[in-house]
Amino acid sequence: MEIYGYKQCLWKLILVAIGVICTGGFLLLLLYWMPEWSVKATCTQTSLKEAEVVLLRTTDEFKTWFRAKVHKLLSPGTDPMENLESQITNRMENGNENDTSLRSIDRNKMLLLGKIAESEGVLVRYFVHHSITYFWNSFLQNFKDLKGLAEGVSWSAIHGQHSKGLNKELEEYRKLFFGLNEVEVKVPSVFKLLIKEVLNPFYIFQLFSIILWTFNGYYYYGVAIVIMSLVSIVTSLHTIRKQYVMLHDMVAAHSIIRVSVCRANNEIEETLSTDLVPGDIIVIPTNGTIMPCDSVLLNGTCIVNESMLTGESVPVTKINLPNPNKSFKGLEEDEIYNPEKHKRYTLFCGSTVIQTRFYTGEPVRAIVVRTGFGTTKGHLVRSILYPKPTDFKLYRDAYLFLLCLVGIAGVGFLYTVINSVLNGVGVGTIIIESLDIITITVPPALPAALTVGIVFAQRRLKTLGISCTSPQRINICGQLNLICFDKTGTLTEDGLDIWGIQRVKDNSFLPSEQSVCKESLVKSHFMACMATCHTLTKIDGKLSGDPLDLKMFEETGWVLEEATEEETALHNPIMPTVVRPTKQLFLANEAVIDHDMASYEIGIVRQFPFSSALQRMSVIVRVLGEKHMDTYLKGAPEMVVKLCKAETVPPSFSDVLKNYTKQGLRVIALAHRKLGSKLTWHKVQNVSRDVIESNMAFMGFIIMQNKLKPDSSSVLEKLRKANIRTVMLTGDNMLTAISVARNSGMILPQDKVIIADALPPKDGKNAQIHWLYADNAPRHLDISTAASEAIDIKAENEGSGDGLHQMNHYHFAMDGKSFSVINEHFQDLLSKLILNGTVFARMAPDQKTQLVEAFQNVDYYVGMCGDGANDCGALKRAHSGISLSELEASVASPFTSKTPNIACVPNLIREGRAALMTSFCVFKFMALYSIIQYLTVTLLYSILSNLGDLQFLFIDLAIILSIVFTMSLNAAWKDLDPQKLPSGLISASLIFSVLSQIVISAVFQTTGFLLVKQQTWYEVWTPNSDACSSSKLNFTLEHNDTYPHDEKNIKNYENITVFFISCFQYLIVAIVFSKGKPFRQPSYKNYPFVVTLVLLYTFIFFIMIFRIEVIDQALQLVCVPYSWRFTMVLLILVNAVVSFLTETILLDLVLWKLVFKRQGLEPNHFTAYEQEILDRKGKRCLSFVFCSNKRRPKAKYMHVAQELLLDPDWPPKPRTTTEAITKFHENNACQIITVDEQNVL
Repeated sequence: MEIYGYKQCLWKLILVAIGVICTGGFLLLLLYWMPEWSVKATCTQTSLKEAEVVLLRTTDEFKTWFRAKVHKLLSPGTDPMENLESQITNRMENGNENDTSLRSIDRNKMLLLGKIAESEGVLVRYFVHHSITYFWNSFLQNFKDLKGLAEGVSWSAIHGQHSKGLNKELEEYRKLFFGLNEVEVKVPSVFKLLIKEVLNPFYIFQLFSIILWTFNGYYYYGVAIVIMSLVSIVTSLHTIRKQYVMLHDMVAAHSIIRVSVCRANNEIEETLSTDLVPGDIIVIPTNGTIMPCDSVLLNGTCIVNESMLTGESVPVTKINLPNPNKSFKGLEEDEIYNPEKHKRYTLFCGSTVIQTRFYTGEPVRAIVVRTGFGTTKGHLVRSILYPKPTDFKLYRDAYLFLLCLVGIAGVGFLYTVINSVLNGVGVGTIIIESLDIITITVPPALPAALTVGIVFAQRRLKTLGISCTSPQRINICGQLNLICFDKTGTLTEDGLDIWGIQRVKDNSFLPSEQSVCKESLVKSHFMACMATCHTLTKIDGKLSGDPLDLKMFEETGWVLEEATEEETALHNPIMPTVVRPTKQLFLANEAVIDHDMASYEIGIVRQFPFSSALQRMSVIVRVLGEKHMDTYLKGAPEMVVKLCKAETVPPSFSDVLKNYTKQGLRVIALAHRKLGSKLTWHKVQNVSRDVIESNMAFMGFIIMQNKLKPDSSSVLEKLRKANIRTVMLTGDNMLTAISVARNSGMILPQDKVIIADALPPKDGKNAQIHWLYADNAPRHLDISTAASEAIDIKAENEGSGDGLHQMNHYHFAMDGKSFSVINEHFQDLLSKLILNGTVFARMAPDQKTQLVEAFQNVDYYVGMCGDGANDCGALKRAHSGISLSELEASVASPFTSKTPNIACVPNLIREGRAALMTSFCVFKFMALYSIIQYLTVTLLYSILSNLGDLQFLFIDLAIILSIVFTMSLNAAWKDLDPQKLPSGLISASLIFSVLSQIVISAVFQTTGFLLVKQQTWYEVWTPNSDACSSSKLNFTLEHNDTYPHDEKNIKNYENITVFFISCFQYLIVAIVFSKGKPFRQPSYKNYPFVVTLVLLYTFIFFIMIFRIEVIDQALQLVCVPYSWRFTMVLLILVNAVVSFLTETILLDLVLWKLVFKRQGLEPNHFTAYEQEILDRKGKRCLSFVFCSNKRRPKAKYMHVAQELLLDPDWPPKPRTTTEAITKFHENNACQIITVDEQNVL
């Protein structure tokens, strides 16, 4: 974020005040809407050190501006994390150079300390932005937020100087800076929300319109708009306040609790959690609690549930932060503490501590590292309170379209002024009528009309079991052209079944075994590894933990016993968890069980939990009665084999692994190491993980089966037929992921898979990418098939591989490590790779987010579907995130499905397309409504006439609103069609559709307006006129008294003509624009819409043909002969036929389908490229209208696709290496060369 300093300027403030008075307050509104203009208009730029106001601008593509006022507080020091006495001493020695002025001091904060005299204090400057406080940092000469103990603090410092607790004075001092420890979602008052809502530019325009209509005498319509506006405001306020209340209740639940704090004098004090500051030592209750802050464990262990933050409801074991001060030689090294890196030691705010374990009577203690909105929970809440703006082409084009209407209104404004002046109209009337043309052209009901379709779509989604927290994103779902799927729990079942095991003996694999519950395996290292290498624990007597660990342990048939609270309170921290086999695993005859077998048990001395970065976990155990300890390790085969001694790994390791992974089976490797007897129990507690996890002996594989969900294949097939790309993001093995992609239909049988294996720079060598081609897999893979059906990764030796470069169907696959290398060293290649990238394996959570951003950077509309575990970042970053988990973490995802399968994805896209198509239809209809009424009023202005008040009311309420609301009720089409919607309002199809209907409406209104003047009975209407009577001799002068004087010249023959023609034109364009298939159900199935049209047609036709005195007087209609009434019917019928034929035949068939057919394209299946061509033509037309040659570029991925079609060296040949040369160009990209490995060899 960029920051600029400003200081208030008196003369600028005076000028702005004068401008506000002269503009009637409009300038004040403009400055309210534009914070950048507001600051620059009232302040002068200065250095940040002297700034009274700061101007902030985001560095993303939106470049959003914010303003913040700089406050001051009186404090005894400037750094809350330093010793208070030393700061006071240093300041007295150096002299107090701070501003001694107490102007704009935050005296509430000053009074918190109380004991500080004003003469002894120092002024600290700060500002608040998005709930985070930024303080002035003299060293950086900039404002910086405080990180507490989460930045730049070592492990030894945490266990040393910070582990003694805080005294009351130091706690109060830190509270000055960090404030109260609460993630508070303030629910704004109704009045505040009302003011903010009313000051919206739309409502200001409505207020302007209502005032204008009041001066013009349009009271009924003004009252109707006021009622509509009030209903809209009340509804909006209710919705916004309800969302605030829901978020407040969710956050406030258990946010304020009583905690026990250890003071510096070793006393334990009860206090509220809101009083906690970084550095406080808190005691974790044995019966559990909800963490009110981010803290790091100093001693003991905790079992926590972090579903609030991660979406994963699996209990996680947290252990105490290692103390380097107590380590031995070669053991734990001192590190800088980082909450994200050292998660296994950190208790995050919002997580639930289920139970604790303490030893030797010492309570479980943790030190507070972050509080308030600086915590992990605070970041999550801030992302909800201050979401990133939705960048959607529809909304950008909507503003551009409104500018077009404003331009048209400007033309009408000038015409009205000139025409009125030429006809000698009064100045007041000229002003009112010329401004009125603007309110007619830009309809006040437009935003409400566009919202209706989204509201109805949200209701339909709710019936499908999909909840939505961000309704505006429903429209974006209609443009999704790429969907990212998590694998486990999303495409495949959550649970894993043990398929079998394959052990190693004498450096070779034994035959695979289906069962592990054998007496011969009970005392084997393989069984011991399965029984001990996990993080399972008992909660209320029930075994809980990771599903994979749970399934593996249950397969052994062993039992787990944990020390009771009484036992742990009497023993030291190494009181182990014990596992032992059940008697059923031995011989059926219990009498033959020897004493050794009966007493065989293993104690788990220390655990190194699973790390997604390391892709493994390990434990240190000791068998009862043995003098030495053992280490067992399990994890990803590729990672485990690197830690094993080469002589223990069978030569056929890769082949056997491929035989399993190609079938979609999940493979876990096991390893063992016997530790020396000199390594005591106390040393084990501080030994480094890297020291333990080395020189292992490879033991074999555990093979687990993860089946596809029943709906996965069919859903992916639907998406493929709809030309929507599907991508897999998983933390699983590469070949397993490729196999699942093939089995699910994400990769078709005939498609090639190219694996990009990237290596970072090492030993003076530059970063490289090795290209490997995977053979085609069979169409149907069976788990029981032999190795002959393997997906074999090998170099293709036959020929040069040039034939592969002509293929159109290929997919790239890579793992997280390769993605990171490519993202850092091969930026030029990244866009090419993700254009056909389908499988991304071994992806860490942050890498998933980076990949979603990479897709968005090349202009894909990205959807992300995950089960909530490790997918939160990607779900939030995608254009539309769909969570299959209903846990609290789903609050960060715009959509949540109640059914835990991906069938929700096509349903969401269908509803999104229907909502987007409805928005297009409504926008087109409202645009035509404005233009038709604009034409009507402009024609009547030419004769110094206008529509009557009730005529406006009848058109706007009875016709327009009823049609808009019922037009939006069309349900989504039952299938996903390959045809794409226009990518925005400014597209060729929509522009030509609107322009053609405008021309048709103008022609027929003008024809009626001119034709009525050619009738033999026509005359300038007066109260004595009666075109319905064959003779005018019966009328005498006394009849004049029965007719009120028509000052506004509403009653005339031109008025009734254009009124009826325009009324029918509204209905005609409603039918023409209300399209159904392939995105919505046909309009004839929208029964409310059909009934509304029939009633309106019947009523308008009836009052046009038959004269009803009451209605004619109310609508100020004059009498015309029946011959002219039937002439109007004929004009309307011809208008309807021409409009229908133009839209359905000329535009839909001739212009789009036949033109594309000549180009050899499928008429009903436009690709994204052809659609983009249409959009560019539309933009070119609009640019021509505005005399501008500026055009928006088409999607970047289309540029890349065009380039690759002309690139003879793409895709890369087999057995080649692409190398990045550190030769930087102007764009800071590395030069890339490709080397043929065959020639090198």
